[in-house]
Amino acid sequence: MKTKNVSFWVLQGPGWFLLIYLLYAQAIPAFDYDLGVAMGTQEPASKISDVGVAFWYGFAFGDLVIYIPLLAIGLIGHWLDRIWGRIFLSAALGITIYWPVVSLASVSAARHASGWSLANETPYWIVLPIITLWGAWGLWRISR
Repeated sequence: MKTKNVSFWVLQGPGWFLLIYLLYAQAIPAFDYDLGVAMGTQEPASKISDVGVAFWYGFAFGDLVIYIPLLAIGLIGHWLDRIWGRIFLSAALGITIYWPVVSLASVSAARHASGWSLANETPYWIVLPIITLWGAWGLWRISR
């Protein structure tokens, strides 16, 4: 059995953490958005409007049916050192790069929109760039 190097663990560790977070923060609200609001993983309509809720729900549902399965299969396949694992994980990492950029652009564009009043955008601007950079690094790493 091949010894796993540091970059393998830097990809796997945060990947599994992200998967668990997505199950909690996105999969549950895809079934019950109000529960996600109560859990603190989603924004209420009073802060982001009904259109904002529809937008965030769309991400939650998309994550449930596309992103979470791709990431789970990709991480398992990558762990097993299978080519299909790298393919699935690459697809998931592409999403990992894309969705934080869309989310930040939306938060920024909606900042002064009617019905949009996030009390604190700071967590978005700290966490999402880190996720984007990790995803870009992971995609680069897998392509080597």
